[in-house]
Amino acid sequence: MKIALMTDMEGVAGVLDFENWCYPDGRYFQIGREFLTLEANAAIGGFFDAGATEVMVIDGHGYGGINPKLLDSRAEFCKYFGAWPYGVDETFDAVAWVGQHPRSRTEFGHLSHTQWPNFLEIAVNGMPIGELGQFALCASELGVRAIFASGDLALTKEAQALLPGIETVAVKRGTTAGTGDDLPGKAYEKRNLGAIHLSPERARNLIAEGAFKAVKRAQNESFGLIDLKPPFERVTTFRPEELKPKRVSVETHPTSVIALLNTAYAAR
Repeated sequence: MKIALMTDMEGVAGVLDFENWCYPDGRYFQIGREFLTLEANAAIGGFFDAGATEVMVIDGHGYGGINPKLLDSRAEFCKYFGAWPYGVDETFDAVAWVGQHPRSRTEFGHLSHTQWPNFLEIAVNGMPIGELGQFALCASELGVRAIFASGDLALTKEAQALLPGIETVAVKRGTTAGTGDDLPGKAYEKRNLGAIHLSPERARNLIAEGAFKAVKRAQNESFGLIDLKPPFERVTTFRPEELKPKRVSVETHPTSVIALLNTAYAAR
């Protein structure tokens, strides 16, 4: 089984906020990269122990979250493919996520956002989706199943609603109620900071167990594909900023959700 593992930082146990943990000038950025890479290694170990033959790790954090020096030597690693689906093609059997965060507007989500804090919402064919959903849609177009995801509790619920049957592991849970719809991007970035975390070591143990179980289940069960119905429409709403009101951008594609997601926004 050939697996693509998408990674991000905001859904990692012990990563507490954007400013100090997720930005290159943050005081704990390098520790955050270590925590993410070790969570990825836990998933990689679980995948291989269950029978996976190849794992490609995709660094999905904009500033770079994976530390290649610490990465499990059995895995391949990529960054900066520049477009969905980030190097995944029909030769892959499955996709998975580690360190993933919930989509923007998610109640009790930790560090929730979609693309960047100034995005209010992205919806495809009327369905709000986050970064997990975008990658899952691309994978489904290619016939590649989504089998595993780890992140905060809200992210696991998001994954299960979109992909019934997917194996998930929650490594923390957010404590902030409400959606923050009235906030501009900078204020929204500082809104969803409260969370209760598992210890990084316990989180990694659970991720390894979940990844192992996901591969074993995928060998015997059918799950992890979204039923796609073209044509496709993407509606993106941007939060108001100091000199800009709320903006809405609408793009369409007659046949391909991958092509749609790679289409530039008409309004920004």
